[in-house]
Amino acid sequence: MVVLPSLHNGQQEVWDHKVRFRVLASGRRWGKTMLGSLMCIATAMHGGRAWWVAPSYPVAAVGWRGIKQLGVQLPGVEIRHVDRLITLPSGGTVQVRSADNPDSLRGEGLNFVVLDECAFTKESAWTEALRPALSDRQGRALFISTPKGRNWFWRLWTLGNSGEADDWRSWQFPTGTNPFIPAGEIDAAQTGLPERIFRQEYLAEFIDDAGGIFRRVMAAATVEPQDGRATVTNERGEIEDANHEYTFGVDWGKHNDFTAIAILDATDKQLVALDRFNQIDYHTQVGRLMALAERFRPSTIIAERNSMGEPLVEQLQREGLPVQPFTTTNASKQQAIDALALAFERADIAIIPDPVLIGELQAFEAKRLPSGLLRYEAPAGLHDDTVMALALAWQGHDSGFTWGFI
Repeated sequence: MVVLPSLHNGQQEVWDHKVRFRVLASGRRWGKTMLGSLMCIATAMHGGRAWWVAPSYPVAAVGWRGIKQLGVQLPGVEIRHVDRLITLPSGGTVQVRSADNPDSLRGEGLNFVVLDECAFTKESAWTEALRPALSDRQGRALFISTPKGRNWFWRLWTLGNSGEADDWRSWQFPTGTNPFIPAGEIDAAQTGLPERIFRQEYLAEFIDDAGGIFRRVMAAATVEPQDGRATVTNERGEIEDANHEYTFGVDWGKHNDFTAIAILDATDKQLVALDRFNQIDYHTQVGRLMALAERFRPSTIIAERNSMGEPLVEQLQREGLPVQPFTTTNASKQQAIDALALAFERADIAIIPDPVLIGELQAFEAKRLPSGLLRYEAPAGLHDDTVMALALAWQGHDSGFTWGFI
């Protein structure tokens, strides 16, 4: 018995439309992969040749899983895992391909093609290989993706919305229009993610400057730098330390990269000092950090432990400093950056008007990995040392964040 998944209303609307080229911008977990898989299988059941094309082999694996799960239910189906090819008794086929090398997509005549994560696929894969492959059979295409700025996927989506091309139609569905996603999950994402990321990944909006992560940076740059702990004048006219707590964030570097030490007044939620340097030996770097610790007496120092950070962290711990190591992975870095970006958006943090820090914050961007996940980094040729140091200091202030700590 063949048990196919039912479609929710948005999926059914796209399925029922008979236009030749369908462009679907939707939020994460909306169900675009399942919809495209069903359409590929339906094409093959009628004897047609369908391709699922993704920007890379890791992303293609997601489509292959969905197509294979449907295909194994069909009687007489032949599945070739190495080629990611399903052949049905009707003679129809579904094959999953990668657009890493667009030239490899040439030469086949197709009845139907799904371009998965189209916004992250090379435009030439469509214009030079897949569009010509549809010509002799008058084949159809489904473009599915979350948005990524206003690139060629946005241009196709705009074409389908314009009403000027009879063969094209576009849809835009936020994640919340999938009735199988709990509303609380959407609310949690909105609370925990920067506005820009939430709008792109969950609301399926085409953000003009989607690469930028940090907003309202200049509005936060209002703090006077400090040389040491904050002080107050007591009733006797004496100057004494204010009852403030400080956290440090440390991002190590030596040659091409910089070591950056961000000093956060956790009581006032203000970055009050920033030290940045390179081309010096590790012994001197440790000495500079210890000198800052003597002046500010931090309650926590969050220091990167990757690579050369491991022995430096151990040395500082032997010196009695309150160092907590942080292991930087794509996931832990994303959580730390998301938390910092959210602090800027909510005006929870203020910073000193350091031009290097401001420049790095404004240039910091998100890029899509072949796996479909986001990677946060500085643009090519630039640095993100001060950004990471500030993000670590902010994590030290917010004890609710634990990823990367061991």
